[in-house]
Amino acid sequence: MATSNNFLKTPSKTTPNDKLQSSSSVSRKLNQTTVSSSSSKSRFEAYNRLQSAAVAFGEKLPIPEIVAIGGQSDGKSSLLEALLGFRFNVREVEMGTRRPLILQMVHDPTALDPRCRFQEEDSEDYGNPIVLSSEIADTIKSRTDAMLKKTKTAVSAKPIVMRAEYAHCPNLTIIDTPGFVLKAKKGEPESTPEEILSMVKSLASPPHRILVFLQQSSVEWCSSLWLDTIREIDPTLRRTLIVVSKFDNRLKEFTERWEVDRYLSASGYLGDNTQPFFVALPKERTTVSNDEFRRQISQVDSDVVRHLKENVKGGYDEEKYKSHIGFGCLRDFLESELQKRYKEAAPATLALLEQRCSEVTAQLSIMDSKLQATSDVAYLRRSSMLFASSICNHMGALIDGAADPDPEQWGKTTEEEKSESGMVSWPGVMAGIKPPNSSLRLYGGAAFERVMHEFRCAAYSVECPPVSREKVANIILAHAGRGGGRGITEAAAEIARAAAKSWLAPLLDTACERLAFVLRNLFDLAMEKNQHHHFDYTGDMDGYVGFQAALRRSYNCFIKDLAKQCKQLVRHHLDSVTSPYSQVCYDTDILFGTGPNSTFKTSTASICPDLSDQENIPPENNNNNNNNKDQETTPGKLLKAAGEASMTVPETPSPDQPRDGSFVIKKENGNIIEGGARKRHARIHNNQVLTNVVSQNSSQLGSTYNEICALAAQHFARIREVLVERSVTSALNSGFLTPCRERLMVALGLDLFAVNDENFMDMFVAPGAIDILQNERQNLHKRQKILHSCLTEFKSVARSL
Repeated sequence: MATSNNFLKTPSKTTPNDKLQSSSSVSRKLNQTTVSSSSSKSRFEAYNRLQSAAVAFGEKLPIPEIVAIGGQSDGKSSLLEALLGFRFNVREVEMGTRRPLILQMVHDPTALDPRCRFQEEDSEDYGNPIVLSSEIADTIKSRTDAMLKKTKTAVSAKPIVMRAEYAHCPNLTIIDTPGFVLKAKKGEPESTPEEILSMVKSLASPPHRILVFLQQSSVEWCSSLWLDTIREIDPTLRRTLIVVSKFDNRLKEFTERWEVDRYLSASGYLGDNTQPFFVALPKERTTVSNDEFRRQISQVDSDVVRHLKENVKGGYDEEKYKSHIGFGCLRDFLESELQKRYKEAAPATLALLEQRCSEVTAQLSIMDSKLQATSDVAYLRRSSMLFASSICNHMGALIDGAADPDPEQWGKTTEEEKSESGMVSWPGVMAGIKPPNSSLRLYGGAAFERVMHEFRCAAYSVECPPVSREKVANIILAHAGRGGGRGITEAAAEIARAAAKSWLAPLLDTACERLAFVLRNLFDLAMEKNQHHHFDYTGDMDGYVGFQAALRRSYNCFIKDLAKQCKQLVRHHLDSVTSPYSQVCYDTDILFGTGPNSTFKTSTASICPDLSDQENIPPENNNNNNNNKDQETTPGKLLKAAGEASMTVPETPSPDQPRDGSFVIKKENGNIIEGGARKRHARIHNNQVLTNVVSQNSSQLGSTYNEICALAAQHFARIREVLVERSVTSALNSGFLTPCRERLMVALGLDLFAVNDENFMDMFVAPGAIDILQNERQNLHKRQKILHSCLTEFKSVARSL
């Protein structure tokens, strides 16, 4: 920081003849000085009150402030006491290691003894004056301990504000920050050094603040631990004042003038435009009077200058460095620099105050309207309907696809969805289902589509379960006794239909529940989106917790009803496709071409493209990966396995034996058909004949069992394919998404607003709700009063510029 020496220059000598001629000019200068001093004090008081208001109400105002920064034991505490003009054992309470301290020093010629008052927490009011220095230290310690206990932290960024009125202190406000440390003290959290560093950077970062960086003279600039930290905050050091503390410890090393001048310049490390101040303060901590303390400070300044003149050969460059040596020079410069910043910032501060007053007045008007509206049914109906409409619009946008709010914060992975929904697996599916994009955080329409694809993968992983010989025998023999030429086909179809009902129904229910969970999560996202898009509606429901709870309940009920309806709908599709009258089991050309080995050829990648980095990458050539055990779980591959009837049947029967015409099944062109010289017999009318047939063909039944199981597996795959691809997918989309887009607002309106006024107002009357609104209004009114007072004061300050 470039510094000016004008305020330190002594006036030139005058002759007796000149005194008479300049008496009138001297008088004018004294009057101007008095006016200037009065203006400076007015500005200082105005900024002090504004600073107190900002601390109390959390206002972010660019008030020019001085921030003291340095490592522990670098002399910040001693510097503060020297500026105040009295000691209060600040080092004993180690205030710099826990909470910032804002010292508002007010030069009051009438205060022969220091009067210190602390600002109340969360208020602009100050407590009673404290005179004893021991009470000052105790108050700082007790307030620090209370705040840390309340926040359960090792440090706190909330400052303590102390106003000191004294005849021997300057008009100066300085913020003392916690000292940098390399390692936490015993009993402190290990993260304490990082927390202190982060807090100090936050306090020092605003560009309107002047930084006073202290470093002991025994530390070389090239070895400075914290200079790089200061450069991170202020790279050019244009708003940084560097103070070399404990300068007297270094004096004994200087014997030649060039040594002193080279050290005082520090240009090789700080640059030509940055001139440090060199300060030494009394080392003795014995109890002395305030007058003696100030005398010792002045004596140390004199001793330092005398040593440089008398004990260094050739002295030092006084013209260049004298204005930067000694505590007195630093104090005068800080007071002058702060007043300069106050004067420069006054117009901008005035404009900002006018803006904040207008904003607070508008907030107060809104609060008055909300209090009045607590009994205005028409207003509440209109506002709540607009609010509900806005939420529904955001729901639609999230379903259609949105990236706001942030998916990384609000989205969920597949595993998170499973865990939070309570459905960690698919019923009957032993293998883990990992759909494409499972690791991405998705919500809304994207998450809905991912669950749909996961359901398809789960459905295709379910094979037709093994059937015992007894069940097959009971079914096939019953069909054989009824006559007709399709006994084996009918038996296999009946087995497939029963298996589909038993194994696919739970999957359908789980799919509905998972999709309902995705849609229920949209309410919180829509509320978050609504908070950042208030321009989309005119209703303000922020304080009406009862209405928001009713809106959430109504929405959840709407989704619950949709899930129930969708379950019934997909169950209806399952009943239809597994009906004995359905031709799905017999129409082999529908999905599988002309043979049982034909497979489903549609690429699922076009349905749900995989956007993740390394998940589920399908092999380029399936024919070359027959030995790959970890293949992607996709409907196409699972269906192919089912189409080829590769199901394992326990207790494989003996090889095929010759069969007569009653049970002949043969293959033509790869298709399983009934054949041979079959002759229809008359219906068997007694069990004895049927028993003989079974006995005669016991060897052939083993081969028939294999054929029926294989055919049942193919029928099961056909049922599953028609259900998943033709029925369920469209049913779930139309059952969930279409109502959310088209009927949600109507359903919410009927539930919430189609009631009489008495029932409607129950959502807006909660215990203590009006008291909360009234407390908010009182706080706003108090803030408005303080800001208007500061505005009036700054208008007066601006007129004196």
